[in-house]
Amino acid sequence: MNNADIIGAVAAFLTTVSFVPQAAKVLRTRETEAISLVMYSMFTAGVATWLAYGILTTQWSIIIANAITVVLAGTILVMKLRAVIAAARTSRIKG
Repeated sequence: MNNADIIGAVAAFLTTVSFVPQAAKVLRTRETEAISLVMYSMFTAGVATWLAYGILTTQWSIIIANAITVVLAGTILVMKLRAVIAAARTSRIKG
């Protein structure tokens, strides 16, 4: 493994691990109100694009890190979308 691969692996590890506590909190509490739907949609799409890039260039540190993050981010995005849809339904019923 060369220096660039080591730096890439460390960067991938740090960015993925830094995301885990927030994801764990959202998954545990099911609270998504403070999350921006637009930002999280863009973030998830960006992570998925990085995953595709990693696959196309066969860079395992990018593939592994972004595969993990896209699963976590996608799960949270689905939770956020469900909350937004539920809130819209509730407001239509009350309105």
